[in-house]
Amino acid sequence: MAYFLQQTINGLTLGSIYGLIALGYTMVYGIVGMINFAHGEIFMIGAFISLIAFTALGLIGITWAPLAIVLVLLIAILFTAAYGWAVERIAYRPLRGSFRLAPLISAIGVSIFLQNYVQLLQGAKLRTLPITVTGGVTLFEQDGFVVRISTIQIAIILLTVSLMGVLTVLIEYTKLGRSQRACEQDMGMAGMLGIDVDRTISLTFVIGAALAAGAGLMVTLYYGSVDFFIGFLAGVKAFTAAVLGGIGSIPGAMLGGLLIGLVEAYWGGYVSGAYKDVSVFAVLILVLTVMPTGLLGKSHLQKV
Repeated sequence: MAYFLQQTINGLTLGSIYGLIALGYTMVYGIVGMINFAHGEIFMIGAFISLIAFTALGLIGITWAPLAIVLVLLIAILFTAAYGWAVERIAYRPLRGSFRLAPLISAIGVSIFLQNYVQLLQGAKLRTLPITVTGGVTLFEQDGFVVRISTIQIAIILLTVSLMGVLTVLIEYTKLGRSQRACEQDMGMAGMLGIDVDRTISLTFVIGAALAAGAGLMVTLYYGSVDFFIGFLAGVKAFTAAVLGGIGSIPGAMLGGLLIGLVEAYWGGYVSGAYKDVSVFAVLILVLTVMPTGLLGKSHLQKV
């Protein structure tokens, strides 16, 4: 029981990161009906910006962990959101009226470009960050096994809950949220009713990138290392989480992320760490076989 609880804590921590990245996929798909395959690289850029910001703050003497984390989060969100806006403005908006495969090809191209861009700027070697947050809480001990939740795990879960709360308020109670819901239902009609569709889509990319920046900060703190390729596998798993939860569903994206994290933790803890990535996709196949729209997805009728 103690070991199971420890793996559950680890899985929820990992799943929180996947869920935040998955939100970017599902928000963009919900409005424009396309998958932003460059989103994993946006997350990777957020992780590198966090690493650089921590280093810069250390050089000027800001080393108190709570203050440094808050400042790094704000810096990462600001710069990563700018990348998200630029990607939408340069690579996606010109192709919005083109055939459906054009944005997909553009997304793959942007993904490759961003990987190589960061590799040239930062190098291919693993970049490490000294331990910033230490300590934790011991929950209980059973047969010599100590169940413990670290301070950084608590911070990751609290940050995820906070960002989800802010996003929920934004979607449900603001003018931007109403515009996003209108564009999701009928983009053409939304434009005729006076909604700035281009601005709404751009801000959706910006919000998704900001959430990815939060996930990048979490990964930097949790693992203490980043490289230019971390966005690929994390992006694939986050996309899997979005599909598992129901692509286009915001609660579904977070639920899918948490489930993916738990499956990965349980498989690595009880079966084999060598095949934990395979287990994620096996669960996806099993769920979609029974529920093709995902756990919280809705089926849409398309008139021809």
